[in-house]
Amino acid sequence: MNPFRQLLKSAGAHPPVGTWIMSASPLVAEATGHAGFDWAVIDMEHSPLDTMDVLHMLQALSCTKMVPIVRVAWNDPVLVKRVLDAGATTVMFPFVQTAEEAARAVAATRYPPQGIRGMAGMSRASRFGTQANYLTTANKQMGVIVQLETAHAIERIDAIADVDGVDGLFIGPADLSASMGHVGQLTHPAVMDRMAQAVLRCKALGKPVGTIGGDPESVAQYRAAGFDYVAVGSDLGLFMQGARSAIAALRTPSGEHVHSVSSGTQGY
Repeated sequence: MNPFRQLLKSAGAHPPVGTWIMSASPLVAEATGHAGFDWAVIDMEHSPLDTMDVLHMLQALSCTKMVPIVRVAWNDPVLVKRVLDAGATTVMFPFVQTAEEAARAVAATRYPPQGIRGMAGMSRASRFGTQANYLTTANKQMGVIVQLETAHAIERIDAIADVDGVDGLFIGPADLSASMGHVGQLTHPAVMDRMAQAVLRCKALGKPVGTIGGDPESVAQYRAAGFDYVAVGSDLGLFMQGARSAIAALRTPSGEHVHSVSSGTQGY
């Protein structure tokens, strides 16, 4: 079974917790995988990753239990073909607005006759040609998550969720809030209400839906609203929070006690 679908199936009452990987560093990605997250998005949309970088990230995460999801920069079958050949098994598509766009996303992840993915016998995905029957079994292994990032997309949520091959939906609160006229106000009451309504529709449709928050407090609100999988921040965001906290703790007025900030045993 596709690893992401399996993760959702085995989650039970506790939504799987993930994060975004934006550092473009395989080493940081690997460390993030060992930190305890259930899943993570390798982000090609808002970070400087190319296909070889994604391959290195997937290699780094292969020794961890964290399930990788690759977010492509756009709903482009050429981009999708390359990340699938690099070994991605679940792809997230940004800014899906209609059922037709969702269907194109699914088609890009499937070999003919179900889709339009170009065939290649010698790829990392097929273990360089050593995985028997890869070309005839790969379609069942693929996972597709479509992002709904505007109020118009959420209005079409029933039709988008009904597309065969869409395994999950993901609501992007930043772009959604902007489309509703509340730029930068991700937890504005109107935005939270729209997201809660979307969750109810997904529950009725039987389709998993996820989202992301910048801190544990906002993620707790999303979990309470019924989201099936949630992400908190990003590797860079978590690093910056820790770095700024350490600096703030050390830059105290002269003579005040400085509380130690520990990140575990470290060697320099």
